[in-house]
Amino acid sequence: MTIHSAYPTLEHARAADAIVTFFSQQADVDAVLLTCSCARGKASKDSCLDIAILVNPDTFSDAKPRLEKAWEAFHAVEPRFRDLLSVGKYSQVDLEFTNGVFRQPEHHWASGADAFELEIGNTLAYTVTLWEANDTLRQLKRRWLPYYDEALRKERLEMVRKYGLNNLNHIPLYVERGLYFQAFKRLHQAFEEFLQALFIARRTYPIAYDKWIREQIVEILCLPELYPQLVHLFEIRAFESQEIAEKGRTLERLFHEYSEDSAL
Repeated sequence: MTIHSAYPTLEHARAADAIVTFFSQQADVDAVLLTCSCARGKASKDSCLDIAILVNPDTFSDAKPRLEKAWEAFHAVEPRFRDLLSVGKYSQVDLEFTNGVFRQPEHHWASGADAFELEIGNTLAYTVTLWEANDTLRQLKRRWLPYYDEALRKERLEMVRKYGLNNLNHIPLYVERGLYFQAFKRLHQAFEEFLQALFIARRTYPIAYDKWIREQIVEILCLPELYPQLVHLFEIRAFESQEIAEKGRTLERLFHEYSEDSAL
């Protein structure tokens, strides 16, 4: 996917310049990255300015507290950040520090999708480099892009499908007992795991499992016929009925149709 970054306001752009100027002078910072909506040219005046600061992994544990303290002091006095706050409802700086070390989080029976692929994609695939001190970022991209290794991919696809289908298998039991809110929760968790499996099966990093769904399904995965079927999953007329169980069966069909390696 080609990234077309765009700041929605001049204040967003000026705040980003201030961040680059500040962190380019800090020790242990390897790169400054523009992330999320601004990086993909999808932001509005109400959007956050999302920034990731890539810090040397060898010194991360010691450097992060120092950098956080320095950043808080700078943010408190820099007028460009106050100007940014004035242009939109949530137009603030959302800044995070990362060492570029991606580890698989715990994935439980009823947890919904985990964030492993999201963290890699939103740090490396869907970002714009504003400044870099060395080749650390390029080395990370060579390791993780266009996708992680095949053995891990197959392992994670099997795992995510197992948990997703387990969530779906619980839905009829909860509906039968009149536990409709729990059934709906399981449907939504399975939906997120379906999206996760869908992207893993296609060796593509996702952006999110709870927003930008049309963009991801239609533009990134090029599956326009799938998107209306996903919308239909949450068009429920009678909540306390068999309808949630029916939606679960539809999602189970989509699991088998779209998220198996053999289906590609």
